[in-house]
Amino acid sequence: MNESRAALRYAKATLNLAVDKKATDAIEKDMRVVVQTIADSDELKDVLASPILEGLSKKEVLISIFKNANDITKELFSLLVSKKRIGLLNEVALKYIALNEDLRGENVAYVTTAIPLTASMEKKILKQVEKITNNKVTLENQIDESIIGGFILRLGDLQFNASISNKLNNIKREFTNSI
Repeated sequence: MNESRAALRYAKATLNLAVDKKATDAIEKDMRVVVQTIADSDELKDVLASPILEGLSKKEVLISIFKNANDITKELFSLLVSKKRIGLLNEVALKYIALNEDLRGENVAYVTTAIPLTASMEKKILKQVEKITNNKVTLENQIDESIIGGFILRLGDLQFNASISNKLNNIKREFTNSI
């Protein structure tokens, strides 16, 4: 099974349980802490990816690091360990956060540009994205000079690439195919 699909299934199951227990926001807070902790700790990444360590050891490490986590979060750790999927923890946490934001009617749109967006451009983009999604949207601007100009908009699984580098690559591909 595709790793991303598996992570999505675990995230959905966790969200359903959190909805039943009325703990969606508490679990989201835990998931944000998990994502941040994994991003900040190379040792934790190594522990989760290690084929040598037994699942029980990995679970004990997670429980000790996240001792203040909600019981549902701890159950997720146990489930992932028992199914030998603990390596998916970071991706499950990210998917949970996205699903919970969706449930609340909030979305995060990621806009990649070559230079920082001006306030007026940010407002225009937000207005268009909110019009399309009918949801409240927050915008995160990422800078990547390699796109040369234009922008790349990511919202959930959707991506709109209007970058100059993408257009140049398309022209190059067409030119190469026509020879």
